[in-house]
Amino acid sequence: MGVTRRVFLQAAIAATAVGTMGVAETVLAEPASAAGSPGDVVGKISVGYQGWFACVGDGAPINGWWHWTQNWGQPPSPTNTGISCWPDVREYTNTYQTSYAALGNGQPAKLFSSYDQQTVNTHFLWMQQNSIDTAALQRFNPTGGEGPTRDAMATKVRSAAESYGRKFYIMYDVSNWTNMQSEIKTDWTNKMSAHTASSAYAKQNGKPVVCIWGFGFNDPNHPFTPDACLDVINWFKGQGCYVIGGVPREWRTGTGGSQPGFLGVYHAFHMISPWMVGAIGNVTEADNAYTTYTVPDQADCNANGIDYQPCVLPGDVSGRQRAHGDFMWRQFYNVVRAGAQGVYISMFDEYNEGNQIAKTAETQAWVPTNSGFLALDEDGTACSSDYYLRLTGDGGRMLKGQIALTATRPTQPTVPTGGDTTPPAAPGGLTVSGHTGNSVSLAWNASSDNVGVTGYRILQVSGSTSTQVGTTGATSFTVTGLGAATAYTFDVVALDAAGNVSQPSNQVTATTDAPSGDVNLALHRPTTESGHTQTYGSGNATDGDANTYWESVNNAFPQWVQVDLGASTGVRRIVLKIPPATAWGTRTQTISVQGSTDGGTFAQLLASAAHTFDPATGNTATLTLPSSVTTRHVRLTFTANSGWPAGQVSEFQVFGA
Repeated sequence: MGVTRRVFLQAAIAATAVGTMGVAETVLAEPASAAGSPGDVVGKISVGYQGWFACVGDGAPINGWWHWTQNWGQPPSPTNTGISCWPDVREYTNTYQTSYAALGNGQPAKLFSSYDQQTVNTHFLWMQQNSIDTAALQRFNPTGGEGPTRDAMATKVRSAAESYGRKFYIMYDVSNWTNMQSEIKTDWTNKMSAHTASSAYAKQNGKPVVCIWGFGFNDPNHPFTPDACLDVINWFKGQGCYVIGGVPREWRTGTGGSQPGFLGVYHAFHMISPWMVGAIGNVTEADNAYTTYTVPDQADCNANGIDYQPCVLPGDVSGRQRAHGDFMWRQFYNVVRAGAQGVYISMFDEYNEGNQIAKTAETQAWVPTNSGFLALDEDGTACSSDYYLRLTGDGGRMLKGQIALTATRPTQPTVPTGGDTTPPAAPGGLTVSGHTGNSVSLAWNASSDNVGVTGYRILQVSGSTSTQVGTTGATSFTVTGLGAATAYTFDVVALDAAGNVSQPSNQVTATTDAPSGDVNLALHRPTTESGHTQTYGSGNATDGDANTYWESVNNAFPQWVQVDLGASTGVRRIVLKIPPATAWGTRTQTISVQGSTDGGTFAQLLASAAHTFDPATGNTATLTLPSSVTTRHVRLTFTANSGWPAGQVSEFQVFGA
């Protein structure tokens, strides 16, 4: 089970408690001298994304109530829970029944699974709607039983980020990772680095972003030496990465929650992001942290050419810390006036510690009656379930200078319903301005409104159902993540500031391009696997080099490897290779092929059959499907190999019709 950060910070919190005295408003920092120019983390709002919730029956390899409960084998209940507040699940397609009593409104108490692609898509849609720029995908030690599910989550996050125009990066949490120094390098090389090929992977100063959380913490879960930590940081730099450090808040002084002797480690990072959860819980403590940590931290970073990304947290719902947004806004105000280069929100979906900004139960009507959980209105102020997403969006606008620096929270806890009730006119002249194998570009004429149009929703239409696929303030938009050679129908509606929605525009239909039959659709695409031996990870199978290979766990059939093509597309032919060296003698592997459009539910594409790899013919086998099928994820399942007791592939190539 993953370790929550709250547990091992308690001793440090007690040793270095933040004071409760107020701070004068006149203490201001000089403007920051950023080491990095604006990119995907500098000048941006990043959110910590756990993506670590699963449910029995969701198809996840972990097959349990991952992080919802203490005992993952049993359903959530008042006596078996791992969370401290209840999510608002109304926008998820799939939810899973728990053993809690019904909600206060009589509806069944169900929870979402992060393993469902629609769940991740919904989260990234919320990020898009609230101008949240970048998600830091948390990655704990992936070598244990959680590894295959975490690998799959990386692929799902990548897909959602690409679909909704957000950025993402890998954030390694090294807590309790015994062989971290070597295994983190292997994991990056064999698995995670493949995701940097995505247009959605965060870049800063032209370099792919990686964060390492946990160096220097003064507790038994982080026993790494300064030399080991420096080795890892410098290794990632050598891979061409921009490296962020998630560090203790006392990183400058080497006291309290920080081990001494780590300043050189901290200064080796490109960006420093001190952890604040558990250190502050009200406005007064936030102001004290501003003078104790934020201002001198920013000065140190400026002096050493390091970017600074302080934490902002909404507060623990169960601890009644939120003060209907005043606590969070005070932190936004403090870090922006200090000149921070970026902001890290702790966290997006942390329902375990109650510090999530994702949609949460508004009132007791949306909470299980026997749970004891509080709702967002716990202090008597009504808050909409999306309030902290909206508050984060406004904090980002203040960071970017789009609104003035202000200590007064501009965001209302609920969206006003009175006043303007006139919807905008329907957008006109919707046309298709272009299309590719996985995208359709749209353009339309501006709508009009009695007060003013604030944006547009792009809807994909199927029969009588319309699904939102994007939002924009412009009069054009490109819908991505589509399948090849497929017809799609769209229309657009306009919005105003009061939430009024126009009638839809005219509908248009476009057919995406067919894939070329001679293009390897799997080249450099991300992979997942049932497991591998030594350093022979699945990323080797799509790297374009026939001399590197994936080898599954030995003596453990069946084993599988799969590739994510990035979007549903037509597939007809699969070419498999093993290294052509003469040492690789003839062997026969028994392989079946499955496909999936969502990464969760797989269908059989080709029945299990024996395929021979012969050095005389290049150690290559071609698997041809009976007819072209539309799929996104292609999985090979191995059940036998006459040459070695494992599945082996050096090149996993996929071709269209």
